[in-house]
Amino acid sequence: MKITIDGRKIEVREGASVLEAALEADIFIPHLCSHPDLEAKGGCRLCSVEIAGLEEAAPACETKAEDGMVITIAGPKAERVRKTAMELILASHPADCTGCPKYGKCELQSMYQYMGVGPERWRKKSRSVSNDDSNPLISHLFTRCVRCGRCIRACQDLRGVKVLDYVKTEQGICAGIPDGKSLKDAGCRFCGACIEVCPTGSIMDQVKIMKEDRSYAENIVPCKATCPAHIDIPKYIRYIKEGEFGKATAVIRETVPFPEVLGMVCPHTCESECKRNELGEPISICKLKRTAGVNDDEEWKKYVRKAEPTGKKAAVIGAGPAGLTAAYYLAKKGHAVTVFEENEKAGGQCRYGIPSYRLPDETLDKEIGDILEAGVELKTNTKADKPKELLAQGFDTVLVATGTHQGTKLPLEGNNLPEVYVNADFLKQARLGSPLPVGEKVVVLGGGNVAYDCARTAVRLGAKEVHIACLENRQLMTATDDEIEEGSEEGIILHSAHSFLRITGSGKVEGVEVQKVDKFYFDENRKAVIELVEETKEIIPADAVIFAVGQRPRGTEKMELELTHGPYIAANEKMETSVPGVYAAGDVVTGTQSVIKAIAAGRTCAIQMDLYLGGDGDISEQLVEPEVANPYIGQCKGFGDLKRENSEMLEPETRAQGFDLVEQPFTCDSAKCEASRCLQCDLRLNISKPKLWNEY
Repeated sequence: MKITIDGRKIEVREGASVLEAALEADIFIPHLCSHPDLEAKGGCRLCSVEIAGLEEAAPACETKAEDGMVITIAGPKAERVRKTAMELILASHPADCTGCPKYGKCELQSMYQYMGVGPERWRKKSRSVSNDDSNPLISHLFTRCVRCGRCIRACQDLRGVKVLDYVKTEQGICAGIPDGKSLKDAGCRFCGACIEVCPTGSIMDQVKIMKEDRSYAENIVPCKATCPAHIDIPKYIRYIKEGEFGKATAVIRETVPFPEVLGMVCPHTCESECKRNELGEPISICKLKRTAGVNDDEEWKKYVRKAEPTGKKAAVIGAGPAGLTAAYYLAKKGHAVTVFEENEKAGGQCRYGIPSYRLPDETLDKEIGDILEAGVELKTNTKADKPKELLAQGFDTVLVATGTHQGTKLPLEGNNLPEVYVNADFLKQARLGSPLPVGEKVVVLGGGNVAYDCARTAVRLGAKEVHIACLENRQLMTATDDEIEEGSEEGIILHSAHSFLRITGSGKVEGVEVQKVDKFYFDENRKAVIELVEETKEIIPADAVIFAVGQRPRGTEKMELELTHGPYIAANEKMETSVPGVYAAGDVVTGTQSVIKAIAAGRTCAIQMDLYLGGDGDISEQLVEPEVANPYIGQCKGFGDLKRENSEMLEPETRAQGFDLVEQPFTCDSAKCEASRCLQCDLRLNISKPKLWNEY
């Protein structure tokens, strides 16, 4: 089928409107109420055109193209309708373009600039009306509404939520919520489709959730942006909602090889950025990840991509999460990879630094087994601390990922007493089944998750009274809320905002002298400044003291690599060290961080090492058949008030009796309920963006 527009003949697909046909042929017709993803309504009249054989101008968006049509865009009848329509729209629109957040990105602004039309003929004096910021996530300024109906059609037809409609206000007819309800009470699902299709600044994201240092997509889906490995969180949560746990695991595995491990130990900073926080509690992203891993059907293995052998050899020193992740992706790129691990088993901090009540060996062994299946050779009980020697032995590249396994003691009086331990040794010995003696009373010094690992382990080893003392106040502690709460349930006594003065005892530990902290901060030179409260000294009785104030690399001084800040390996943004061909990643470079950050570092390093070996650096995978997410999410009564699901926990009294797993994964039904709370923010990125006139 062919039609002619302004003398140009174009091919037209069956069923297309005149407007669609023109835009698809890169011929611009002014329009405002039309949107490529929404059914046309013809409300704005800006797309009026003249069609041979018709007396009056017709809206191009509602007129189906017919073979042989002859169309004129800028004929006098069409121009008259279009100009009047634009003048009427502008007449009630506030003249505050430069102060509008959508300035420069506003379709109305673009349209009247193109048409050369102003509001002078019909301008009304509009009252100043402030934004309605009473609703979570969404800001609405009624006076900027141009009554195009796009938000209403998106809400009713595209999403099926059916919350928005035309309402009468003091400013006239505009898009809003009937009966004066809040978005939450009306059943809004806060998907953001209305924001995405609004051509002006009438409906926008709340300013507080749009961060300047992030891209638009990152602001729309902040959970994925916050994840160090950038796992496609909304996608796997959607699969869980649909009961497709295997597909959910596949999505996670497209980015990380440790889905179930992460579901147990990840600090889930993504949840702090979840937009659902504005409605109450965030989605249990981490627990959902674990439930997906537990219910994995391993269908993803059918889609694993393994390249042909390249003839290149890579050595990895250290079988922790960073080293194993890098080894996994390098092996799948066709390189021969050997991992050297000085301990009896692989796993690094996951094996020897995290108690088994949080992460059992069986879970770790299973996911390490999947890594070895990719063709990674693992040599345990094998110490390798000379990267240059490995290069000389025929390896083309070497990765050092030895982590931070050396605990540190503060220079306190009494720190050399026999019952004074460091976190790394204490936790490792407990995992190996030969725990260090703790006595009846234990004091742990430190305020992070590792301090709680030590304290809760001491409880399980038989200590009757366990204290944690740290410099930070409760709000600034780095331990997660879950750890602090569970520790409290197990009887751990917290002394936040306390400084450690000395360890008391003669020949053996008797206690720790502490004093309350008034202020604790770092000066411009990053030196700690501690101001104490006078006359608040006290001694906490103890039979053992455990330092959990940080860890550092061990043995790096023997590696003949440039070091920085003491024992840390110096590496550039490509993770290259001072020796060509030798890379470093994870905690040995950055200091002790999280498992997910170590995994992310391993991925990045695998990319750089593959490039060094002559590869293309592409380690991306697609482990599930591509599917377009259904934009129709429908109604859900009480959606805004849906409560976060809870998983089953052992009773505190039972926990203290041993190292059994404290928290169980969600049941499948609970997981689906929790996943159904997701706002599905990512669907918004699938909405087409209309082109402005200067883009044609």
